[in-house]
Amino acid sequence: MRFSQAWIVATKDFATFTKKRNIIYTVLIVPLVVSVALPGVVWYVQHRVNGADVGAAELTILLPAFVFFYLIIAGFIPTTIASYSLVGEKIEKSMEPLLATPTTDGEILFGKGLAAFVPPMGAILASSVLFMALMDTFTRGALGYYYFPNWDAAALLYLAVPLAVVMSVEWNVFVSSRVSDVRIAQQLGAIMILPLAGLYVGGEIGLVPLGDLNTTLYIAAALAIVDLLLLSVVRETFQRDQILTKWK
Repeated sequence: MRFSQAWIVATKDFATFTKKRNIIYTVLIVPLVVSVALPGVVWYVQHRVNGADVGAAELTILLPAFVFFYLIIAGFIPTTIASYSLVGEKIEKSMEPLLATPTTDGEILFGKGLAAFVPPMGAILASSVLFMALMDTFTRGALGYYYFPNWDAAALLYLAVPLAVVMSVEWNVFVSSRVSDVRIAQQLGAIMILPLAGLYVGGEIGLVPLGDLNTTLYIAAALAIVDLLLLSVVRETFQRDQILTKWK
């Protein structure tokens, strides 16, 4: 595989994404809202009753749950990019010219996957820095120390989140091979956040110990397995003969 060819495909998609406001808003605004709104909740609770701080015990439960939101949005944000990257090619009838180039199927798939991976990951990691800085500012008095960064947050953001983004991209490639409407592709693509949201709900009711490093590593291992399974499906789906005859 030639990375240079895959990068050409990715840069073409980058240029397309910058012209789509809904994609820009999803990639940039959603992580920013999460990074500001969640610390804002803590600040509001701390100051609504005579400036009293939330207790340290409550914060050590609340903060890991808030960080877990980044895993959920990691499954959601790529749906907008990945679905448009492929379904948009169908709508605009630009897939066939791309397939006519000497670029291999693997290079095209990797380039499109790269284009759908980089913007969400960049936005999530950048917004997480703001999130942790605000949270540390608002909780330092109650905890007596800076909660972030910590190993669990690092494992979630730098291991589980990238794997969740890859899972979302792969799922959306598969969905895009079956539909020809961007909105339908996005709706079906968003299904992938349901198991991640289920883990969050499980944490809230005490079934999943959020904030535990081992739990985060188990989740990352499960995501890696799903990624490998979906990769085999995507490779089978994204083939020139299949695209030219069935992707209508």
